[in-house]
Amino acid sequence: MRRLILILVPYLWLLALFLVPFLIVVKISLSDVALARPPYFPQLDLSGGWAAIRDFVAELDFENFAFLASDDLYWKAYLSSLRIALISTLLTLLIGFPVAYGMASARPEWRPTLMMLVILPFWTSFLIRVYSWMGILSQNGLLNTFLLWTGVISEPLTIMNTEIAVYIGIVYTYLPFMILPIYATLEKLDGSLLEAAEDLGCSRTSAFWLVTVPLSKPGIIAGCFLVFIPAIGEFVIPSLLGGSDTLMIGKVLWEEFFNNRDWPVASAVAVVLLAILIIPIVLFQRNEQKNREAGQ
Repeated sequence: MRRLILILVPYLWLLALFLVPFLIVVKISLSDVALARPPYFPQLDLSGGWAAIRDFVAELDFENFAFLASDDLYWKAYLSSLRIALISTLLTLLIGFPVAYGMASARPEWRPTLMMLVILPFWTSFLIRVYSWMGILSQNGLLNTFLLWTGVISEPLTIMNTEIAVYIGIVYTYLPFMILPIYATLEKLDGSLLEAAEDLGCSRTSAFWLVTVPLSKPGIIAGCFLVFIPAIGEFVIPSLLGGSDTLMIGKVLWEEFFNNRDWPVASAVAVVLLAILIIPIVLFQRNEQKNREAGQ
């Protein structure tokens, strides 16, 4: 009974907070827009019995998904979001791995302090942190003022309302999500493996690439997923730092829901976005399962 309860609780949680809302979004994506409240039809009326359910299902269609495929705006937004999310994930990995490696290599009494410094930004509101970058990156902001004062530049740099500002915001915001899983993996790394590699003729650099990096693969993959998944659907950072020229699917989703009030199209956008995220995760899990079975 205890085992059943332990298994049942997370499944009920996923059912209530993921599967049911997802099915509602799928249903809306198969509906049509209407000048009503809610702004879509058909509506399901269970009082009519099976006949009403049959008529309800018959009125659903895939026109919204066909519209997404025919309109350049949406697939360009998906491609732009994928590109920005991939580059941001790579940049976060290039910055986060050395930080995590340094934390894992530090003396044990210093590790809690370093961990606290990584987690410290979470104590401040996410929106306030993004707004602070507006004051740093603007033409009259702290960065341009400092560079002009030091003589590095002769005129202010244009960083705000560009993709560079979006990359800075995403990397800064999601950097802890990359550092923490990699640090958790590196901290458990057996130091005797590196000593054995050096005894067998490897230099410190070769031992790092042949031993440390492969053994940190689970943390790297987990960190990349934790950064890539929220980054691809990010809305706040591109809206505040990227301006109107930065095209990301999160902004398109917001505009369809709240500006155009086209809930069916917005729901179709959300369903496609979720499919883009779920497919690589499922493929990765299957590959990992096959590797574990082969290792056994």
